[in-house]
Amino acid sequence: MQAAKKKAYLAILLGVITVSLSAILVKLSQAEPGVIAFYRMFFSSVILAPFFFLYHRREISKLTKRDWSFSVIAGIFLAFHFILWFESLQYTSVASSTVLVTLQPLFAFAGAFFFFKEKMSKTALVSASIAIAGSLIISWGDFQISGMALWGDFLALMACALVTAYLLFGQDVRKRLSIVTYTFILYSISAIILFFYTLIKGESLGPFESQEWIYFLLLAIFPTLLGHSLFNWSIKWISTTFISMAILFEPVGATVLAYYILGESVSGSQVIGGAVVIAGLALFILKGNKALGITIKGLRKKHKNLNL
Repeated sequence: MQAAKKKAYLAILLGVITVSLSAILVKLSQAEPGVIAFYRMFFSSVILAPFFFLYHRREISKLTKRDWSFSVIAGIFLAFHFILWFESLQYTSVASSTVLVTLQPLFAFAGAFFFFKEKMSKTALVSASIAIAGSLIISWGDFQISGMALWGDFLALMACALVTAYLLFGQDVRKRLSIVTYTFILYSISAIILFFYTLIKGESLGPFESQEWIYFLLLAIFPTLLGHSLFNWSIKWISTTFISMAILFEPVGATVLAYYILGESVSGSQVIGGAVVIAGLALFILKGNKALGITIKGLRKKHKNLNL
């Protein structure tokens, strides 16, 4: 057990590094945001397909009509999360975008408060206020740089809200499926949504130079399959609180990589604001809040007549 736990810690470290590559690869690509998102999900689905059809295809029978509905909704939210986040990286820096996307726990907290009337604990309120203050520092600094950078910050925040919604609808389905089956279904649905999105927008799906295909494939392998899959694997031995805290270092890793690979400088407001955001989120996660445990089960209890 001790040896497995050590491997889990190493897996989390590797996971943080790989997810930190996501924004860098998106910045390096010359393709449009919807196209990058489509190929990320498409290649992820293709890689998972053999494992699903050989070992897990029978799990499909466990899915109810409601499960399929929630999976489709989760896939739609995930697709547009990627579109907005990748779009944000065209206007603002890696540092600002990745920090703002990590505000996901606060969106879960807000959802619990507005939709489920969860009470605000003093600690939650203070930590949320700290994190929001940090995001305002980042936004003010970006506004002084340019209005477009501020627009990028706004898109990153919207992307954060959408990923929270995707997790809300997807986690209930995930309880009854293996990680391979769940992610294969989710990524496939998301890829289909993104395919039609690119057609409607008139975005070109190719041809591309070889380096573009490499970026698409790396996005599928590292931050998508290797990064998040390692987090899901580690949860068997490591607490979710520790993993949540580890993920907070993604903006740090992404900022360092952006400095060395992309030559992006980091402003004082980004350093101060990012540190304040991470401190607020760390306090929020360590002290815990019912909002982090929000599930579709609660939604069903509140709306007994929901029929999807």
